[in-house]
Amino acid sequence: NGAGKSTLLKGISGLVRPKNGKVSFKGEDITKLPADVTARKGISLMPGGKAVFPTLSVAENLKMAAWLIRDQPERIESARQEVMDLFPILSQRYGQMAGNLSGGEQQMLALGSALMTRPELLMIDELSLGLAPTIVGALLEVVEEIHRRGTTVVIVEQSVNVALNLAKRAAFMEKGEVRFEGPTAHLLERPDILRSVFIAGASAHEAPSGNGQSAGLTVPTATAGATTSVFAAPPDTEAEGDRPVLECREVVKTFGGIRAVDHVDLVVQPGEIVGLIGHNGAGKTTLMDCISGFLQIDQGRILLEGKEINELPAHQRAMGELGRSFQDARLYPTLNVAETIAVARERHLLSRDMFAAALQLPASYESEIETMAVVEELIAMMGLGAYREKLTGELSTGTRRIVDLACIMAQDPKVLMLDEPSGGIAQKETEALGPLLRRVREQTGCSMLIIEHDMPMLSSLCDRLVAMELGGIIAEGPPAEVLAHPAVIASYLGSDETAIARSGSTTA
Repeated sequence: NGAGKSTLLKGISGLVRPKNGKVSFKGEDITKLPADVTARKGISLMPGGKAVFPTLSVAENLKMAAWLIRDQPERIESARQEVMDLFPILSQRYGQMAGNLSGGEQQMLALGSALMTRPELLMIDELSLGLAPTIVGALLEVVEEIHRRGTTVVIVEQSVNVALNLAKRAAFMEKGEVRFEGPTAHLLERPDILRSVFIAGASAHEAPSGNGQSAGLTVPTATAGATTSVFAAPPDTEAEGDRPVLECREVVKTFGGIRAVDHVDLVVQPGEIVGLIGHNGAGKTTLMDCISGFLQIDQGRILLEGKEINELPAHQRAMGELGRSFQDARLYPTLNVAETIAVARERHLLSRDMFAAALQLPASYESEIETMAVVEELIAMMGLGAYREKLTGELSTGTRRIVDLACIMAQDPKVLMLDEPSGGIAQKETEALGPLLRRVREQTGCSMLIIEHDMPMLSSLCDRLVAMELGGIIAEGPPAEVLAHPAVIASYLGSDETAIARSGSTTA
């Protein structure tokens, strides 16, 4: 993450002007050409992340994508029909706004838009980002079909497992330089470059206690020689009895005539890690939005530690130790990494008095020292030292996700809700993420509700899986049982092993 992959694609397509060097396409120097001229020459870029106009319909998005050939109606119609043939679901959504499509449908529209000019070189930035296995499998088949038709394809992909089955040749970048170029299978023989840069450093910050158990992360406090833990002490789960820490009872949420969450019953016990899986558009994020207070439910009850929180706004639920992350890592773009993590720690401030802060009174001063000590520990823990002073708006998608995880950990919530935490981060980071989250659970006793499409990571991490489809729960239980459930396989997993096993060990 942050190696320069997306920047390189932008440099090739003309969106970024290279400072030095030369970009050649079919023997012609295109280094200084603007993006529209580059596109006319046959180069098309599918951007990573949000690559569609959300307030335009599917039809209007495709029309915009064909703007460079707007004087060739027959060519446009032929290209549009090819896109409809590749993605039949888009013909059913033709008049709908792109922002109302599921994540998988938006990715199909983005790829279809990139194909409208029939490029000779198609560059795809993170095809599988945040998508269900069945969607990834379908998109991989489309990319292979595009390649068979004679189009050259360059694809940025975080999962080596996916790349191994899609591309014969790979280039691995780190810190703006190409560290490896050759057969993709040979990457498996290079542990020196296929490694976790961020999250793996967390293991070095575990402090043993006298009984051999982890005592939490320790940081210096304002008092010389003393230490405090980034995390609160684990709660006494026996004292809490069998009462769920989080409970949803018959929760319903509708948007117009669409029931996005349909009478969902969900229970999370103290210290339990629950995985929430399902097709894009199944209602997972909507349910999480309802729990965290960003959406008001139409029916049902939501209880946190036995107390109904239906009427509480999102900030009060957060103060009540309910923390969450978002799919797109919603950070303050004009704050640097250290400041962003410090803001996330706000709930634990020892002094909130603005006058004490202005006058630098001891209470405020010590509060700032305690906060920054935690910030520095988390920066070291997550391998963010090189990015400490960088604005979050300037970071890559994956690096912003790492910062987002640090912010969530700074909150030290009792219930931690993560929406696709592995989205956009490198495969080795994903493989290190599971052990990190388990250690957070062991040290804090917090419960977790995790939405995730990386099945190897999720199945090894969770105590229980809950599968959703069309707003309702279709399966629930131990990971192995849920992943073997016929309805889950049919609606979500599919049969493409490449799309399912995005992380974990593989062989050439």
